[in-house]
Parts: sequence; C-alpha cells; structure tokens
Amino acid sequence: MKDKPQYTKEHLLYLRGLKRKGLLVNAVRVAVLALLLIVWELAASLEWVNPFITSSPSRIAACIADLYQNGNLGAHVFTTLWETVVGFCIAVGVGYLTALLLWWSEVFRKIAEPYLVVLNALPKIALGPLIIIWVGTGSKAIVFITVLIGLIVAILNMLNGFMETDENKILLLKSMGASKWQILKKLVIPSSLPAFISMLKINVGMAWIGSIMGEYMVSKAGIGYLIVYGGQVFKLDLVMSAVFILCVLAAVMYAIVALVEKLVIKNR
Repeated sequence: MKDKPQYTKEHLLYLRGLKRKGLLVNAVRVAVLALLLIVWELAASLEWVNPFITSSPSRIAACIADLYQNGNLGAHVFTTLWETVVGFCIAVGVGYLTALLLWWSEVFRKIAEPYLVVLNALPKIALGPLIIIWVGTGSKAIVFITVLIGLIVAILNMLNGFMETDENKILLLKSMGASKWQILKKLVIPSSLPAFISMLKINVGMAWIGSIMGEYMVSKAGIGYLIVYGGQVFKLDLVMSAVFILCVLAAVMYAIVALVEKLVIKNR
C-alpha cells in the first residue's frame, strides 16, 4: 500500500487557495446564468421585449413539460443523441487511424495533405443533396453528414499532434535501435494525448453541428426537426426549447470529454 504524499504547509495553503478559486468561479458562473434568466423572464413578463419573438424561461419550461407529457421529448432527444454519438465515434476512430497512417508514411502524407485541406475548407452543406442521393434520407444520411464534418477535423488535429513529437527524442530512440512501431507506441502516441483530448473537444461541437445540419435537411424526428418545424409554424417557444435542450445535451457531452481529460492527466 502506497504512502500518502506529504505536503508542506505552504503547499497545502496553495491547494486550498486553488480550491477556493475554483468554487468562486463556479459560483459566479451560476450567479451570472441565474441573473440572465431572471432579467430575461422580467423583460418578457413586463413586455420590455415581445415574448412571442424572444420567448421566456417560464414558457420554455412549459413547452418542454408539454413535450414530455405528450411522450415526444424522449423520442426526439434519443434520435439526435444517437445520431450525434455514432457520428462522433466514427469520425474520431477513423480520423485517428487515418492520422496514424499519414504519420507512418511520409509519401502518403504529402499526397493526401492538399486534398485534406481542400475538403476541410469545402462547405459540407453543399454536399447535402448528393448525400441524400447516395445514402438516402433518415438517420443514415444524418450520421454520414456528422462523420463528414468531424472526420477531416479529427485527421488534421491528430496529424499535427503526431508531427509535433520532439524530434530529438525520436532521434534518441532511433540511436538506441528502436523500430518505427516502437517509436510510435512508446513516444508518439503518449506525447500526442493533449492533441487527442483537444480533438475530442473540437469534435463534440462538430458532431452536434453535423447532426443538426442533417436533421434540417432530411429528418422527421430529432432536435433539429423540432427547430425547423417550430420555425415553419411560428412556434418560437418550441424553437427556443429545442435550442435549450440542445445546449444541455452538448454541455453534458463536453463534460464527459472533460472528465476523460482529467482521468488521462491523472493517470499519465
């Protein structure tokens, strides 16, 4: 059984100061959010703004409760969440493996890099009609769009992470007779963990953009569908409710990635 590390009094005071600072930051965040909601509710109630256009927290809460009571909320949330998570996982997995291949082969990397840059700059929405023809409508097309948006980002971020490995360390391992596979396993992959976490954080946003974009075009269910439908029939409470649910889901997914980051840092 390992002994607990012993800290000096000054170090303990420093740690307590960091803890208090973290609590203060979180408290201010909650207070700012609460203040914004209160001001928004008052502005709508007193008709400083048109509540039909801006909605209000109470109207959003009532709309979400109505969706839940009608049994529609769970189906729409599950549809979007499933499409987003599947697209996210595929984009991250394929992107990571592709970046490994590009790092492994310099010739392959030099050939592929211009195409990756062009594909990354291409507005993916322009491919929407083609994707519908290729894949069809429904969840398949939405997952495909989600993967397409996140894949290039994942490849480029991970490739940069692999390429930023310290050249002196690589030369040292080569001088000791290490193979390319050993260099990859023992040095390149471990040193690229910060880039991997950064890529995950970026791809959380990309995945939600892809799934909602796909639902705008072809979906008959999901959060994006609610936003489009609410806009078409001028139910702006429904639009704002769907946006609020989307923010909550994205925040939860980002929090999971942040938790993974803490575990990785702790176990390095």
